[in-house]
Amino acid sequence: MKNIFILFFLGLSLSPVSAQFSVEDSMLIRSVYDEALENGEAYGNLKFLCKTIGPRLSGSENEKRAVFWIKELLQEMDFDTVWLQDVMVEHWERGKKERCVVHRGNSDIYIPVSVCALGRSVGTDGYLSAPVVEVSSLEDLKSRKNEEIEGKIVFINEPMDEKYIETFRAYSKAGKIRYYGASDAAEKGAVAVVVRSLSTKYDDAPHTGGMAYKDTTNKIPAAAISIKGAKLLHDMLDDGGVDMTLKMDCKTLPDVKSYNVIAEIKGSKYPDEIILVGGHLDSWDLGEGAHDDGAGIMQSIEVLRIMKKLNIRPEHTIRCVLFANEEYGLRGGKQYAKMVKETGEKHLYAIESDAGGFTPRGFSFQVDPEKIEAIKNWENIFAPYLADRFIIGHGGADIGPLKASGVTLIGYRPDTQRYFDLHHSANDVFEEVSRRELHLGAATMTALIYLLDKYGLPEGR
Repeated sequence: MKNIFILFFLGLSLSPVSAQFSVEDSMLIRSVYDEALENGEAYGNLKFLCKTIGPRLSGSENEKRAVFWIKELLQEMDFDTVWLQDVMVEHWERGKKERCVVHRGNSDIYIPVSVCALGRSVGTDGYLSAPVVEVSSLEDLKSRKNEEIEGKIVFINEPMDEKYIETFRAYSKAGKIRYYGASDAAEKGAVAVVVRSLSTKYDDAPHTGGMAYKDTTNKIPAAAISIKGAKLLHDMLDDGGVDMTLKMDCKTLPDVKSYNVIAEIKGSKYPDEIILVGGHLDSWDLGEGAHDDGAGIMQSIEVLRIMKKLNIRPEHTIRCVLFANEEYGLRGGKQYAKMVKETGEKHLYAIESDAGGFTPRGFSFQVDPEKIEAIKNWENIFAPYLADRFIIGHGGADIGPLKASGVTLIGYRPDTQRYFDLHHSANDVFEEVSRRELHLGAATMTALIYLLDKYGLPEGR
């Protein structure tokens, strides 16, 4: 089998970039995949994180438990350095499960619908009842007269655009309703806002996520409604007026101390030059944070484990960072970037895994357009593993603040077609993760870091 692979490798287009890779490189990368698929530990570690610790909402006791368990796990793996970086994080609590019913004003029939509070939302201070007005988008909301909105609960019924093959594009486009909907509705006198869940699956599971208030508007309750609930509400409104009764006990508490969890293998030639790999440790509280982002943090840890197991001695320091407070606040990424700027640490590349633990497809590079053609020469190296889609694109939210320090940002990109079935919902549980897909992703990330360490990207370090 290895001889066949070597022949395949040698038959690749020998561009100036690909020609620099040796048969030894191809065999080493093959051994990375073998180790991940035969002996990978990411799946077992993810099971413990999800099933023993559970959801890890920023500032919660579960998040703290996860921090210290992972620190101990990293120390047991005997990496060169393991430490915690203090981060003050936002602390929002959901409280009791939300309650929501809809009914016609002249009817005694009350129909329950599934909703969940959005992160940072205020509560309803008991039961809140008001007529519902439906809008199709933020633009539609802004075009309405204030008297159409005042005193009502605004239902923003904008679906993710199914025409996008890349589902993150659809999510990004529709995501503004979740983030800005409450403030835009409050400006017109609304008493609450309910947004259609950002999901591609027709089910009864609402999807939460972060939102924010403008300083210039009242803070009104903000919730997401399940896709089934959104259809029911839309159909009812088509037939006439509908009232909604909503109860949410969520609240924001003072900031608390949390941590970025960091481990590294020191570089043998350039220990002061760093290649970072990571994801975020916090998760939403409805599920177990399995794909978002338990998968990413376990893959990042696995990169270091595989390198150590195979006795790969990197020339540069390979650092794994598990960031705090990504889901609402991004405090971990900002604090880490602040430390990098203040200390003058030199980071060459930063790679983030925060798109789920599905089958690897490739990487997105946050670079200038003229650089991508040279980078795409690397696709040949990943073609045997079907992870050869190298594109311009987003690196990652946690590593984003490092851009100001001149770091090349890279996003690990698995298949995305089912990610938003699960994202930010009770569906995001360990059972939805494939062991094989998770470990293939860890191997793909390890292979890229091996090549970055040895050769640098084609455009140079």
